Amino acid sequence: MVRRKILKPGKAEPVVEDQLSLGQANYLTAVDLFSGAGGLTLGLRQAGFTVLAGVELEKTPAATYRLNHPDVFCFNKDIRELGAVELLKRIGLKRGELDLLAGCPPCQGFSTLRTRKQSNAVADDRNDLLFEFLRIVEAISPRSIMMENVPALARDSRMKTFLKRISVLGYKVGRKNIRVEDASEYGVPQRRYRMILLASKTGQVRQAEKSEAITVRKCLDAVRLAPVGETGDPLHDHVPNRAAHVLEIIRNIPKDGGSRTALPEHLVLQCHKNKMSGFRDVYGRMSWDKVSPTMTGGCGNPSKGRYLHPEEDRAISLREAALFQTFPPNYQFDLTEGRGKVALMIGNALPPEFIRRHAVEISRTLINSGPISSAFAQIS
Repeated sequence: MVRRKILKPGKAEPVVEDQLSLGQANYLTAVDLFSGAGGLTLGLRQAGFTVLAGVELEKTPAATYRLNHPDVFCFNKDIRELGAVELLKRIGLKRGELDLLAGCPPCQGFSTLRTRKQSNAVADDRNDLLFEFLRIVEAISPRSIMMENVPALARDSRMKTFLKRISVLGYKVGRKNIRVEDASEYGVPQRRYRMILLASKTGQVRQAEKSEAITVRKCLDAVRLAPVGETGDPLHDHVPNRAAHVLEIIRNIPKDGGSRTALPEHLVLQCHKNKMSGFRDVYGRMSWDKVSPTMTGGCGNPSKGRYLHPEEDRAISLREAALFQTFPPNYQFDLTEGRGKVALMIGNALPPEFIRRHAVEISRTLINSGPISSAFAQIS
């Protein structure tokens, strides 16, 4: 039997901080379920994990994942059709050897928007994909778990069931291990409240340290994109064709945080004349010295939220939206299904920096617990 080191993927350089040994962290392995466009995988790799596989049902997000993580195998299939034997065979590990199983099971039925619309949110069958995550946990017995999701899931009975089941499996689950956090307190220049669960068999995972908020100004100044139309980047150069009256509305929204409430009467859309018309942020500008609003599948469309540039008379570009999610400026998105699909991928993504900070704490717990079980993959 020959042993070889599991090599670090080449494209995403890890940025593990503090007392962690980068050499130690690079032995840690992970699998990303419900991978989407790859934000979770990127955050894990930046924290030093070697991501061995991703799982993504939809074709275009899977294509985007492969564009950016070509050395990570991506199962482009329904997770309900993925067996533990198939997964373990692909990643070359045995049950109990994987260091981290991470993912964000789609739970759109719990989203704030669905709740506002008073749809049958809790009955949405996508919510039960949480138990597909649980099935994989039970089958392959990873040393630790990371799960991110919408805040409402933390209060649902499904989560109570999930926590009871993983506790029986030996995962340390305390009150501090499942929290609702604002990503803007963890290096993400965006107001984004998410539930995050961190659990390990090796000990309690410490909470990641919070930091000063990164504003819209700091985020965009750090990259200094060329003006729209001059970068050669299709995510930044595209200027949507808008009707003349919409362009006039945009020009009349006050700079740096202004809203449609300041518009003269003749420019107020009929659907906004009712004082109880809701969604006050639509056709609003971002503020230079605040974090951005939450990126959603409508990011880049001023009729969907506060997505106007703080100063320029345009909506933010999809590249700027991706920057607010902490994707690097060279991250690629498959445009096969059009720009609307890209906006949806960006809005649904897990902010890599938010993931990185929490993954560093998981790696710290794993390394401090003693020998790393998956430090080597075996080959004949």
